[in-house]
Amino acid sequence: MSLARAPFAVPRLLNLPPGWTASVYARVDHARFLSPTPDGAILVSQPGAGTVLLVRRQADGTGAVSQFITGLNGPHDIVIAEVSGRTWVFISQADRVVRYPYATGDSHARAGEVVVDGLPDASTPELRGQYAHVLKNIAVHDGTLYVSIASTCNACAEDTRSDPQRAAIYRYDAGGTNAGRRLVARGLRNAEGLAFVPGTDQLWAVVNNRDNTRVPDDRDVDGDGTGDRGKLMPEFVDDYPVEPFVQVRDGAFFGWPFCNPAADPSRRNLGFDRDYDLNADGTAADCGRATRIDVGLPAHTAPLGLTFTQGTAAPDLGAVVALHGSWNRTTPVGYQLVHFPWSAGGPGEQRDLATGWLDPVTHQPWGRPVDVAVDTDGSLLVSDDLAGALMRLTPPRR
Repeated sequence: MSLARAPFAVPRLLNLPPGWTASVYARVDHARFLSPTPDGAILVSQPGAGTVLLVRRQADGTGAVSQFITGLNGPHDIVIAEVSGRTWVFISQADRVVRYPYATGDSHARAGEVVVDGLPDASTPELRGQYAHVLKNIAVHDGTLYVSIASTCNACAEDTRSDPQRAAIYRYDAGGTNAGRRLVARGLRNAEGLAFVPGTDQLWAVVNNRDNTRVPDDRDVDGDGTGDRGKLMPEFVDDYPVEPFVQVRDGAFFGWPFCNPAADPSRRNLGFDRDYDLNADGTAADCGRATRIDVGLPAHTAPLGLTFTQGTAAPDLGAVVALHGSWNRTTPVGYQLVHFPWSAGGPGEQRDLATGWLDPVTHQPWGRPVDVAVDTDGSLLVSDDLAGALMRLTPPRR
């Protein structure tokens, strides 16, 4: 498959830090989440095709793509972790999580073991074939599997009453079928990137927040001198609410669907507004008691992958977040990689890492970054489900 087929049939430009370079590493249609293997390959999911692919570097520096496993039900997130002294590939599917033993040089998945079964998907009777965010995301840490079960809707109370709750993160024993299930945090509409800060027990997540939120109070949005409570206004919706970037604390409630992160120029330590449609009088949820949002990413930027680079061969960028890009904002935003320098106190200020997927003149994207993985040489591999590619971002030699 030609690396130079569309959208790379014409020159494309990414804006990177000084000394960094970009290249096309491999072509993978609808490439989603990534995981590096212990022996230097990369696994990449294709949910619509039911496939996970294996990409190994060739002598010319590009990636050779082969099938690792097929016939899955919406495979999405991939995590490789050691559990009980053995290396496993954990793959989340729409309705389950399965782990597969992995050994150096494996080109195909071995026989798998179901770790979690019966996760809600479109076949769940109460959903009648409709599930807006059916794909699951996962993390594994110290023998425990964490699963994000996203919302079925933009905003609905039904997900808060289901079993398991949706818009929530659960934990399970990483070595047994449905063992040890426990609710960890709720009110996370669609937690995509889940990752532990290296060397710690801190789980962080980036979240796709809701759309089409009505003005929650009497603020004058359009400047005509009257309050706009209850109105659905593009000039308000464009920047509200932010996309949460949060530490997933045990027992936390992050607001959705009853409470929306309040606007604040700092986008830090955010409180909440009552949702006009579902909690106008405050009886559905006490927004004053919801867990505050650590960091707010710009509204509608659609954060997906979250990767920490501390302790890897890559430069110490802290947390790298792929912003997939907006679909309904008046002026599109996102379509970039950002990073947060990290310290003992958590994330520093947001910085651009890679931009240019969005044409500044036409405001049309030629690509949409999904996830980031660190390669053995310290470069960053970026999956792109619109361009159908894995791209390599190479830092300057140190």
